[in-house]
Amino acid sequence: MRAAVYRGIDDVRVESVPMPECGPRDVLVRVEVCGVCGTDLKKIHYGLTPPPRIFGHETAGTIVEVGSEIRNWKSGDRVAVNHHIPCRRLDCFYCSRKVYAQCPVYKKTGATAGFEPAGGGFAEFVRVLDWCVDGMERISEGFPADEASMIEPLNTCLKAVRSAGTQDGDTVLVIGQGPIGMLFTQLARLAGAKVVTTDKLASRRETSRRLGAAAALDPDADDVSSVVRDISDGRGADLVIVAVPTTAVVPGAFDLLRPGGTVLLFAHTRLNDPLQVDAGAVCMLEKSLIGSYSSDIDLQSEAAELIFTRTIDVRPLLTHRFPLEAISDAIDLASHPKEDSLKVLITT
Repeated sequence: MRAAVYRGIDDVRVESVPMPECGPRDVLVRVEVCGVCGTDLKKIHYGLTPPPRIFGHETAGTIVEVGSEIRNWKSGDRVAVNHHIPCRRLDCFYCSRKVYAQCPVYKKTGATAGFEPAGGGFAEFVRVLDWCVDGMERISEGFPADEASMIEPLNTCLKAVRSAGTQDGDTVLVIGQGPIGMLFTQLARLAGAKVVTTDKLASRRETSRRLGAAAALDPDADDVSSVVRDISDGRGADLVIVAVPTTAVVPGAFDLLRPGGTVLLFAHTRLNDPLQVDAGAVCMLEKSLIGSYSSDIDLQSEAAELIFTRTIDVRPLLTHRFPLEAISDAIDLASHPKEDSLKVLITT
């Protein structure tokens, strides 16, 4: 089969690789679409994991083979793949506290197209390993696979919004209106918050307004502080979500936060990424800095339902589709967004 193989920093090549073999408790999925995620881009650009790997984890497709011990799935079922599932054992320290992303089993990647498991969605076929099979979501006939591929990213955002305790009447500032930022905008609105967003691209600000932002601002040209204070009756933001992968904006996020509010880091998925924080603001003003990483299996069905009912509408976010053979162009666009680009997808 054909697959995009990571061979080193900024080196992804479309190659012929062996078809994955399906174990007795595994399933083999014919990939229809896979989203290009920022975490994969970081691995490609910074060399965060050793090659060779086949990345891609926002995957939807059709089962073509099931293992001999599989009972709940059959060939022909359409599915959205979940590549990380916790053990959920009562004697697991992290699962017993519902900190699933730190569970040792969760940290193992449960979907592969070959080599060390790394998601495998940038290939024609992907093998879903036994512990992740039950984490797949069934896609109804006729529902677009590209929309279903957004279940996993929506889950990660839903987990973050819930972790931050977003409430009806809150003022939420979302820094960055890429695909993830726009999922946050919709989720915060769904929770009853008034949402202010910032992005440097005018097209993204316009889409953000259409998705319900009370104000969508240019951080370089607009008075963000004034708008946030006007909307929040002078308090400042209750929550600031940093949905861009830079620490440079975090001090400003703290300045826009009310006393007792929370800054949530979401896009900082690279270790050894230092940050300076005003300790007095944390202590005396009781401002919190938290992070949220990856998905929550307890929220999987809810995230799927939000996508399937289009309560969260991902259609405006899906702007560019590339065939597998053009993955280098897809990676370049996803890494260097343009005015008309949001979510970049690989189709096979």
